[in-house]
Amino acid sequence: MGRKFVRMSLGGVRDEAEIRGHRRTYIGSLPGRVIQNLRNAGSNNPLFMFDEIDKLGADFRGDPASALLEVLDPEQNNTFVDHYLDIPFDLSKVMFITTANQLDPIPPPLRDRMEVIELAGYTEEDKIEIARRHLIPKQIAENGITEGQISFTNEGLMHLIRHYTREAGLRNLEREIGTLCRKVARRITEGKTEPVNVTADKVHEFLGPERYFSEIAERTQEPGVVIGLAWTPMGGDIMFIEATKMAGKKGLTLTGHLGDVMKESAQAAMSYVRARAERLGIAPDFFENLDLHVHVPAGAVPKDGPSAGVTIATALASLLTGRPARHDIAMTGEITLRGKVLAIGGIKEKVLGARRAGINTIIMPKRNEKDLEDIPENVRQEMHFIFVETIDEVLEHALGPREPLRAAAAAS
Repeated sequence: MGRKFVRMSLGGVRDEAEIRGHRRTYIGSLPGRVIQNLRNAGSNNPLFMFDEIDKLGADFRGDPASALLEVLDPEQNNTFVDHYLDIPFDLSKVMFITTANQLDPIPPPLRDRMEVIELAGYTEEDKIEIARRHLIPKQIAENGITEGQISFTNEGLMHLIRHYTREAGLRNLEREIGTLCRKVARRITEGKTEPVNVTADKVHEFLGPERYFSEIAERTQEPGVVIGLAWTPMGGDIMFIEATKMAGKKGLTLTGHLGDVMKESAQAAMSYVRARAERLGIAPDFFENLDLHVHVPAGAVPKDGPSAGVTIATALASLLTGRPARHDIAMTGEITLRGKVLAIGGIKEKVLGARRAGINTIIMPKRNEKDLEDIPENVRQEMHFIFVETIDEVLEHALGPREPLRAAAAAS
């Protein structure tokens, strides 16, 4: 860009004077750090980065986030007044960039003055390529060995990424690669000079037991078990939503450390199934003498969001009709009481998580079709996508034929 670069960390900044400066009546007064950094850069149009803007604090000394309103607003920052200078200073030529891990802590007036660009976490293919180009050469140099003494296979790197790290970025992956390099350096000091080719078995030998386990699609034929898709900050994953029934009186139990939004999705799914009972081939009074239980495994992991509504409705319909869900299909989408399927977020991560787990067909809302542009071309070619607008379409694609034994039992 041909500009000077300035970085200012906002983590833990609690004093408004850090931004606007102190008045010269105070002993030891200084200009604010915005003016100081511009002076150090020797330019009035640098690229100025505010790092970690979501970590700003506030106390009796003022609110730095409020002071930043004028700094970041292109309509008024041409007359920014630093208390130390006490004259207007033109900041309109400066290009400001801010970084944050979360949007929620940023005050809405401040967020309104910025254009938000969301960066997704790396895919596994991205991580392998970055590791080969940057992380491995860096760690080899830092640990005093040569490229001829250690090499990494794609299989070994993939095993390292999937089973020893769980993150959106690369910090832990770099640490684990560094650990492998140090293990090889130690072997060399012990007299074992043969080159090491890091395969999946070598990763296990050097780093010990696997720390993380990815869900793998099970070939289940039992009604009431459906595969859903989940978004996490570390990428997407699949989850099994299970429903079972027992004798009782109109009870609906929801377990699995679910948040309020997900519980409401389950209630909406239950209401839809009850309202459409006859159309689905279920006795209208089925709920009179039944209790239903919906469980989402990995009970220690908090789960929330509306995108499991379609999956829960399919699990309940599968259980009550005796029709098992297909084991090669995963689904995601929000459900309404009318049976409409609404758009959701995190499509890229969910699709990549399904592919990693061995799923090749995904049911998703019609309104999310545009989001497939974010998915790598090779993944789009491998996967089959079914776009739906109503829960009836979901059930048509996801449920298999009624089990003969259960059908006979229901008839008797």
